[in-house]
Amino acid sequence: MPRLFAMIALLLVTPAAAAPLVIAHRGASGDRPEHTIAAYRLAIEQGADFIEPDLVVTKDGVLVARHENEISGTTDVAARPEFASRRTTKTIDGALVQGWFTEDFTLAELKTLRARERLPQLRPANTAFDGSEAIPTFDEVLALVEQTGRRVGIYPEIKHGSYFAKLGLAVEPRLLASLERQLYTQNSDRVFIQSFEVGNLMALRRRTKLRLVQLIGDEGGPADRPKLRYRDMVTPAGLKAIARYADGVGLAKALIVPRLPDGRSGQPTRVVADAHLAGLQVHVWTFRAENYFLSPQFQRGNPTARGDMAGEVRQFVKLGVDGVFTDHPAEAVRALR
Repeated sequence: MPRLFAMIALLLVTPAAAAPLVIAHRGASGDRPEHTIAAYRLAIEQGADFIEPDLVVTKDGVLVARHENEISGTTDVAARPEFASRRTTKTIDGALVQGWFTEDFTLAELKTLRARERLPQLRPANTAFDGSEAIPTFDEVLALVEQTGRRVGIYPEIKHGSYFAKLGLAVEPRLLASLERQLYTQNSDRVFIQSFEVGNLMALRRRTKLRLVQLIGDEGGPADRPKLRYRDMVTPAGLKAIARYADGVGLAKALIVPRLPDGRSGQPTRVVADAHLAGLQVHVWTFRAENYFLSPQFQRGNPTARGDMAGEVRQFVKLGVDGVFTDHPAEAVRALR
């Protein structure tokens, strides 16, 4: 009986576990063209805890929100004859990429472009918004967060950090300066800074108290560490090494629930438990509602139709993840709350 009373007392004083964070991946990008003010605003209205802008740099050193510095897939630049001569081929993180790049445009020039849906075959409804939005600066995204009627966090990703640093357009000092102007400086602030690279996070650890997240894919490795593989980073030893400079890891779904050759889900790995043992939060990417992106057990209908994303989210929540990146924040919020 005393043991029973002790257990009841423990339950009464132990706070309930916080619901996993809903991180709006590029805004509500399942319902609006990604990385636009409209997508971020909708995500906030839908109840996202954080919005996630990917950051690249203009020729004149301004941070703007684009998934990549190559912008032909997300803007109308290819249809603009005045910029036809800017089309070029570059090596980005070891891969040849052809198109138009933010670092070859001033902010004023980029502001003449208009955003468009990146996945029109899967998200035809989003094409109705093509041409209605400009490319936002990071400062404009921060201003939107400040104007919102509820508390929402910001989760910026540094894109191609070492590449931009070699051009003299380093993302990191510009990012910190923008955040500091909005008084984001402390570990308790609603900010996570994320990167697939390692060196920039290590350098940021020495410069800021803001929370840092090491992104880890299910194949390849960090662009700035050619000999390091992502698979090695999710071993117990690898996660302990990450904990020396980061507060969390952003993991590809397949690192937690592997995909079998037939597309079905395999047995969950130990990576979430191992990360927690190392003192790291675990945020997982990316949850998308279209059947094309879902495991067979969660698909409902044709590839472009929406399946049971809520079921997939709950599958990962049961495994203990602390946050989910999603293109469909409204559906994730409903699944969790």
